[in-house]
Amino acid sequence: MRSSMPLSKSLLLLLLLGFLCSSSTEAHVEFGFYNDTCPHAEAIVLHEMTRIIAEDPTLAGSLLRMQFQDCFVRGCDASILLDSLNNNMAEKDAVPNKSLRGFDVIDRVKAKLEEACPGIVSCADIIAMAARDSVYLANGPYYPIQTGRRDGNKSEASDLLANLPPPTANITELKAFFLQKNLTVKDLVVLSGAHTIGFSHCSSFSQRLYNFSGKGDTDPSLDMDYAEKLKRKCKPYDHDDMRTLVKMDLKSPIRFDLGYYKLVSEGKGLFTSDEALLHDPETRAYVERQAMASSAEEFFKDFGSSMVSMGKIGALTHQKGEIRKKCAYVN
Repeated sequence: MRSSMPLSKSLLLLLLLGFLCSSSTEAHVEFGFYNDTCPHAEAIVLHEMTRIIAEDPTLAGSLLRMQFQDCFVRGCDASILLDSLNNNMAEKDAVPNKSLRGFDVIDRVKAKLEEACPGIVSCADIIAMAARDSVYLANGPYYPIQTGRRDGNKSEASDLLANLPPPTANITELKAFFLQKNLTVKDLVVLSGAHTIGFSHCSSFSQRLYNFSGKGDTDPSLDMDYAEKLKRKCKPYDHDDMRTLVKMDLKSPIRFDLGYYKLVSEGKGLFTSDEALLHDPETRAYVERQAMASSAEEFFKDFGSSMVSMGKIGALTHQKGEIRKKCAYVN
């Protein structure tokens, strides 16, 4: 029942001020954020990314991975791009990121945007746009993304362990990592589909080949022939070798398609975290549905939606953060 007692002018004013304050400080990103300040921003990024991926198609997977690594650690604030200082090891120099490529790509795109619109486009937004364009240029979907992120000023390698799911994670651990970031089980299985492009080093999965249970054995869930192929590529004692690259998708590592789900369903997922998707009813059902799908339409639509959700994690907006002039350094 509504009260018939009118609100006092002072109370109305207080409520209005409270609403305005909460609205103005609420962090959010939006579609078309640069329409007025840098209207050609996304076109500039796509143009440059088209040239970059044409020069080296293998960069697509790494740039997609870069956004994931950035957003899960400290939020989508480009902290992954900051260089280490004498008294601090930054995220990019942490062991899980040692193999990450594409930092020079972000710098190259940033330089183009600085020419067109100095001090307007954040490095965090460039990561998101470069990841989206990498998917599109690898024959995947082109999905609209929200922008308006600002750049953080802190990056610590020590933040990775508690925030980044390792390739050895089981399904319980994976679901916990995603829940921690307000992402769903569906987001987990959809975003795992990013492994349809890209390459890995032996260190990320060698335990499955040579010491799965601590007894010098091979993971029995791995397809036997696939395991033997991996063993020929990765020797028992070269797990720290950063030169050997292995396709995450056996047949089409530079094409964004349904190949990943087909491989996982056949016991040919490269990581423990890939095989783990078969140990939950919801994720298993999605894997099997995509493995049998005649079209990638559902996956492509879901992937764009999950990437937009991931792109909101810990985003700095309004007056929080800054727009870096150089992506590797705070202003």
